[in-house]
Parts: sequence; structure tokens; C-alpha cells
Amino acid sequence: MAPLQVVSVFVASFIFMQTLGNSQTCPDCFTRSRAAHYPNSEEKGTETGSCGFGTFGATINGGDVSAASELYRNGLGCGACYQVRCTDSNYCSDKGVTVVVTDQGAGDRTDFILSQRAFARMAQTTDAAASILPLGVVDIEYRRVSCTFPDKNITIKIEESSDNPHYLAFVIWYQQGKKDITAVQLCETQNFVCKLLDRTRGAVWTTTSPPRGPLQIRMLLSVDDEDETWVVPVNNIPENWKAGDTYDSGIQADA
Repeated sequence: MAPLQVVSVFVASFIFMQTLGNSQTCPDCFTRSRAAHYPNSEEKGTETGSCGFGTFGATINGGDVSAASELYRNGLGCGACYQVRCTDSNYCSDKGVTVVVTDQGAGDRTDFILSQRAFARMAQTTDAAASILPLGVVDIEYRRVSCTFPDKNITIKIEESSDNPHYLAFVIWYQQGKKDITAVQLCETQNFVCKLLDRTRGAVWTTTSPPRGPLQIRMLLSVDDEDETWVVPVNNIPENWKAGDTYDSGIQADA
């Protein structure tokens, strides 16, 4: 190989490795991508999102929600928050919009499909929003940020399909911070026997034949399977839990 070619290969390899290293060591850096918005939909999100949040998934965060493609991560990404900003300085603000992932979906080389409300909020003004909405898809930058719900604790919503005492399914609302909920344990409060639950779809956790008596739901929070912390709620699920009910955990867990 000629000397000039060797130098070119070395420089290209160095740039690639430097870029790779920066992406791994800079979690607060922006990543370039594209975003679309839900077509022919309401201003807010969908009530039938893959995360299983239902109506809550359309209205959480004021309706600034999104479907994600690879960031959905088989449901692990449900409830995560991202700062998303479009890149055309003629129309787009530097701040962009913070969205919560409540659904799975992909468009034309997109990482996000935003609610129309969230898509418009990337713009500088109302007039600018009217200009970018018809585009359908725009270039963006995004990064993961902490979810903050100052007046809310983590909440357990019992799924309508649940049947006490034979079957328990629930979703976790108001996930704070930047960590993922990677595992959930259901514990008896009398003898403290715990078992890991199954993530059946999205953010839905289930078990057959749940223990009788008051129940404690413990959540494992982690970042990339590291820095793991088990979070223990202050409040338990009562023995007479019912399908459709919600229970305040008493904690925010914004680590």
C-alpha cells in the first residue's frame, strides 16, 4: 500500500474511533436523526400505543409524546424522555420539545413519530409551526433527558384484564429520571417472598396467581445494565386491589 493510502486509512480510522468514543462517553450529546408526526390524528398522542399506557399515553406530559423505533427497545424505552429539536434555524427553536415515549413506530428513516402537538412545539412561533407541520418529516437532533413530574409519584395502574386473585397485570406511570425500569418484583408483605414478573408487552408487567394479602412492587432502575438500584415504594398495593384502579407508590425515584 502506498504511503499516502496508509495515511488516509489511518486518519479515517482515527476519526471513526474518535466519533465512536465521543458517542459512548457523552450521554448528554445530541444525535442526528429524523422525526415525523402522527398523520391524520388528534393533536395529542394515541390511546392505543404499544407501551400499553392507554388514554394516559395520549395525555401524559401535556400530550408531548412520541412513538419510537429502535429507542423503543422491546418496551424498555417506554416512559423514557427525550429532548427533540429540528435543525432548520429559519423555523426551529434551540430548545425544541421534551417528549415521553408511549408507542412504537417508524417512518422514513425516523427515530421518532411525534404527536402533532409535540411536532409543532419544536418551532419558534405559531407561524413557524404552521410551516413545518405540512412537511411531515424533518431533520432533528435528540438526546435523552430526565423525566420530571414534580407533583406526581410513580403510580401503578392495574390493567382492566386483571382478575383478583387469579391474574395481575399493571403498567407503571410517571417514571422519573433517566434510568430504565429493567426488572420488577412482586413481594408478599407478610413473609417477604418476592418473584420476578414478566414484561409481556411494552410497559405491561404480569403474573398469574399473585400472592394474597397486601403486595409490594419493587422496581430495578438501571442505565445500560449498570448502576442498578432497587426502588422500594412507600405504599403497598392493598389486598382488595381491583382492575382499573390506580395506586400511588409514595415515591418519585428521580435518580
